[in-house]
Amino acid sequence: MPVEISYITAFFAGLLGGVHCLGMCGGIVGALTFGIKQDNHNKATQGKNLLPYIFAYNTGRLASYTLAGILVGGISMLATNLPLLNNIQFGLQILAAFFMIALGLYIAGWWFGLRKIEKAGGMIWKKIEPVSRRFIPVKSPLQAFILGSLWGWLPCGLVYTILIWSISTGSAIEGGLLMLSFGLGTLPLLLAMGVFATSLSSFIRKNWVRTLAGSIIIAFGVFSLFNLSIRMQA
Repeated sequence: MPVEISYITAFFAGLLGGVHCLGMCGGIVGALTFGIKQDNHNKATQGKNLLPYIFAYNTGRLASYTLAGILVGGISMLATNLPLLNNIQFGLQILAAFFMIALGLYIAGWWFGLRKIEKAGGMIWKKIEPVSRRFIPVKSPLQAFILGSLWGWLPCGLVYTILIWSISTGSAIEGGLLMLSFGLGTLPLLLAMGVFATSLSSFIRKNWVRTLAGSIIIAFGVFSLFNLSIRMQA
């Protein structure tokens, strides 16, 4: 799959997978309001006051995603001269496509196998989560940024799917950009979550929304497999 299409696909995976992100990160976005001084202004004014915190939190989250992509892409880049990696790199791309299909099934509510992978990542999160609690309640955008950078390592099947894809790039830069593209795709829903939490939460819980998002992600995975099969025959 061409690099440009990979970035676009990663972006839409993040955008559509945002339905899942709200379940994973929606609660912490709500926590950003804890340290903000409440006043008698109307809701629009409160929303404006909240925006710097939400942007800082998501900037930190995207920074951690990009760093993870750089790390795993860089590791695979350093090993590009090893015959073993050259043999399995194509296999990793196939694996990433299957993970995307599994992700679509997960988001649509048809299969929950990715939860096992999220539980495995929970061992790392047990070390990070106590540190993140030190920054709650959030009293400044800087605290929100640090909290976001820590919560970017929250065990998530959606993130792991794109990380596997990043490994298959064999490039630190491409791996980082792929994760950044994915992170940018998750922004719209999470930014909206901070301002329109109640109405948005009820919307994304609708079965047809989750089914549509999951189906489109499955289509991306199938399309990736189709492209890989063409390359294999070439």
